[in-house]
Amino acid sequence: MADFPLRKITLQIEEIHHDGGPPAALPRLRGAILAVVRNPFAHRHEPDLQPAMEDLKPLGLQLADRLIAALGGREGIDAYGKGAIVGSAGELEHGALWHAPGGYGMRERLGESRAIVPSTKKVGPMGARIDIPLGHINAAYVRGHFDAMEVGVPDGPRPDEIVFILAMARGARVHSRMGGLELHQVKGEDGLR
Repeated sequence: MADFPLRKITLQIEEIHHDGGPPAALPRLRGAILAVVRNPFAHRHEPDLQPAMEDLKPLGLQLADRLIAALGGREGIDAYGKGAIVGSAGELEHGALWHAPGGYGMRERLGESRAIVPSTKKVGPMGARIDIPLGHINAAYVRGHFDAMEVGVPDGPRPDEIVFILAMARGARVHSRMGGLELHQVKGEDGLR
């Protein structure tokens, strides 16, 4: 069993009223939660990392619950994404540990969500920032929900740490007008349309 002691959690919420045009009728909410944990695989190569994903599932659920609460509840959350920043004593594959715990944690708490959870990861120094991609939770082709949220922790990750990140949003980009699949056209059957 891998141990990922939690050092800190950071929460970031954005309320977007306009993006250069007229104020939106309803501001768009975008949020991210970041957990800084010790990396039990730092400074060494571990050939079998997959069992550690099971150890991270409670953290995925905890972060999903806290982010949903910070966004005012599950109702209306229709975009999500995830990511990780691995400290310099780790490797990129340590960030990939977050795929199942982060993605399935959000899916379990958000209910019906068929689209793939967009994801990114990188190895970086303390204070590194990362753009977390966002996409619609049921239809990956909804262009108005193609977005990203830049996040980071000023004092993390330390070399032997990982920052695991979940992001969610309510609504399309403010002033979205690039066509493609619109919300009223979503069938939510295959995760694409």
